[in-house]
Parts: sequence; C-alpha cells; structure tokens
Amino acid sequence: MPYHVIYDGNCNLCVTLVQQLENIDKGQLFTYIPMQDPQALTQFGVTPQDCELGMIVIDAGNPQRRWQGSDAAEEIGRLLPAGYVFVEAYRALPGLKWAGDRFYEQIRDNRYTIFGKRSSTYQSTYPSSCSNNACG
Repeated sequence: MPYHVIYDGNCNLCVTLVQQLENIDKGQLFTYIPMQDPQALTQFGVTPQDCELGMIVIDAGNPQRRWQGSDAAEEIGRLLPAGYVFVEAYRALPGLKWAGDRFYEQIRDNRYTIFGKRSSTYQSTYPSSCSNNACG
C-alpha cells in the first residue's frame, strides 16, 4: 500500500471519516493504523504525543515523507481521484488554508467533547501490515 494513515481509533468523527475513506478507496491507496497501536507506531518512530497533533499520513515507499493534521487531510484529498483539483483550489484562495488549519486544530482538540469517544478502538477493514510489530 502506498500510504499509511494513523488515526484516532477512539474518536467517533475520526472513525467515521476512516470508514468513508475505506468505502471510497477499498484499500487501494491507504492502509490504517489506530494511534492506540503503540507497536505499529514504533515502526515509524511515532509517539503517542505526536498523535495528539492530528492524524498522520506516511508514504510507505519513503517513510520519511509524512504529513500531519490538516496537511494530512489535504494530502489524502489530493491523492483521491480528481481530489487534487479541489485541494489546489482550496490552497490558492487567500486565507482559506489558514482558516482551515485553525478549524482542524479546534476539532482535533475538542473531538471527544463534540463527537464523543468510542468504548473500543476501531480496527480498520484495511489494516497496515505494520500492525502487531510486523512491518511489510
């Protein structure tokens, strides 16, 4: 898989968005790692503290290439069919990127209060092969 998405598997909003992406992508571009999987995170040198800054997208072919927070959301959008057109338009409009970054931060920091917290961690239909300490 070309990209790993690290998401909050206990966040209702995050899980809903991952499920939507799973339905669109069907595991073609993205695999998923809940931030509650410390063994998989260790494979990429990601800490739980890193995860608190938002979702992370990692290029599987070059794991040093990564995006976080609203930049990760934009990268996911850019990679989806015809998504790059919308992402480029969003980035080109003055002030919209700044406002989007601030909006993302507010949602990230208040996600459990606004959307609720799951009682168990969501495990993706398309898990990363880096789960359970076996990265492939």
